[in-house]
Amino acid sequence: MIDAEGGQLGVILTEEAQRLAREAGLDLVEVAPEARPPVCRIMDFGKFLYAQKKKAHESKRKQKQFQIKEVKFRPNIDDHDYGVKLRNARRFLEEGDKVKATVQFRGREMSKPDLGLSLLKKLIVDLGEQGVAEGNPEMAGNRMHLVFGPSKKPVPAKRPASVPAERPAAENA
Repeated sequence: MIDAEGGQLGVILTEEAQRLAREAGLDLVEVAPEARPPVCRIMDFGKFLYAQKKKAHESKRKQKQFQIKEVKFRPNIDDHDYGVKLRNARRFLEEGDKVKATVQFRGREMSKPDLGLSLLKKLIVDLGEQGVAEGNPEMAGNRMHLVFGPSKKPVPAKRPASVPAERPAAENA
């Protein structure tokens, strides 16, 4: 038994604990029912529920929210178009979102799913350490897709061209 101030009262009968709680104008709450003997505490139960609700709300607020952004490809995509979509995928990953890369097949392209597979493998290589492939490419109807998640370690930003590189100390001497 624990009193309202957090002090130990020891093992007492249930009726005695209920009487003490009534005298204090508080509630008797069982906090550890699995323990032998069960642990009870004298407290304001409404305040306790409010504190738990606030704590759950805070932990939910601190969780990372992410979205899944989709980048669509065709099996015979041009190099420039591929570059634009690759840049978009990199930007999405840098912002912390997941990227779903989709290759859409039409007509006779359905007979060559290896084109889409090679395109997605090329995307895995080109994204490098910025994006981690979550699973393997999957075919669903006339689409093949693969989901990329942002990498855990931060990718160093490229240095702007206008900033000169620092020279080692040996060359300056």
